[in-house]
Amino acid sequence: MGKLAHSDVVHLLVQLSIMLFAGRIFAEVARKLKQPAVVGEIFAGILLGPTVLGTINPEWFLHLFPPQSSSSVVLTGFVQVAVVMLLFIGGLEVDLHIVLQQGKKAILTSLIGISFPFLIGFSFPYFFPDFFGIADRQQHLVFALFMGTAMAITALPVIVRILMDLNLFKTRMGLLVVTSAMIDDTVGWMIFSVILGMIGKGHTTSLWSTISLTVVFVVLMLTLGRGLLNRLLPWANKKLAWPGGVLSLALALCFLGAAFTEYIGLHAVFGAFIIGIALGDSEHFSERAKEIVHQFINNIFAPLFFVSIGLRVNFISNFDWQLTLSIIIIAFIGKIIGSGLGTRMGGFSWRESLAAGCGMNARGAMEIILGLVALENGLINERVFVSLVIMALVTSMSSGPLMKRMLQK
Repeated sequence: MGKLAHSDVVHLLVQLSIMLFAGRIFAEVARKLKQPAVVGEIFAGILLGPTVLGTINPEWFLHLFPPQSSSSVVLTGFVQVAVVMLLFIGGLEVDLHIVLQQGKKAILTSLIGISFPFLIGFSFPYFFPDFFGIADRQQHLVFALFMGTAMAITALPVIVRILMDLNLFKTRMGLLVVTSAMIDDTVGWMIFSVILGMIGKGHTTSLWSTISLTVVFVVLMLTLGRGLLNRLLPWANKKLAWPGGVLSLALALCFLGAAFTEYIGLHAVFGAFIIGIALGDSEHFSERAKEIVHQFINNIFAPLFFVSIGLRVNFISNFDWQLTLSIIIIAFIGKIIGSGLGTRMGGFSWRESLAAGCGMNARGAMEIILGLVALENGLINERVFVSLVIMALVTSMSSGPLMKRMLQK
């Protein structure tokens, strides 16, 4: 096993300390302003990164976050683990019982709510590739498919929080919105996994092998896997120390599922997401255990990830207002109209349907993770990445107020 030099250990510990400290301060400021904590955490990264600190004093920035040092490599590893954990708790939010209870209405709402924004998000990059800066014509189709997926996906944790704040979570419309968001996220990540398979990602498995293994993995985990977990968790609750035993088991399964999907040619986050669905659906994985997992990840690993977003790119030099505005408009039109039509066909009024569409428009952490994975795999450039991050923040900040406005008589 390799060993970090003394200076690298010091560097790494200082980096983690500063990122957690800054992330917490600005997350609290965002909460005071009634905004998602992720807004403050990303802003903290922008201040520490090349956008602000790197512009004011490049030497300080390079000394604090040297790009080629061993400490930076280890920090990247921390961020990768954080991404996997974030998708894991995203999967824990998915309740298959609610999906089954909503039945055809949820499927119809989700189908229209994901296909309409996907079509709009796909069409613009496909017919106007130069505007989106697609230099490699061979990736023309893949980039358009990615943009369609980015416009179709939602942020389930943000939607749940908005519905709870508006006292709509247990209503008929609230349950339909949550169920549709669950289906959207699952389908969206499956599509994105196939897109990553189309660009190779350096794996030896073929595209069709990757797709076949993906389907088998999802089906087995949500059927036999759920059954095995329902037998394993009671034993763990009884025999292992609580809550440490259950948490260790949960995270071990999370990393194992992530390793499997990474091995077969998908991204590790997809495996963690599916394991989260299978585990969170078990009645033996208590709400208290879920809350402990959420607190552990959201307050330690999530800030590291979102602060690191601001450290990656210069948000000023890579900001293209025309591209950003276009992506925001496409996101709003596609999701609000698509989800609104689906909800309307589910038997709700136009006012309620548009409110549901505004709620489904929240992208949050899911969109940022999607953009980061695409950036790391060379699917998008830094200009598009910055635009997607800004779009995710704008949609997350506006969903609650717009939904509340739509429901006011």
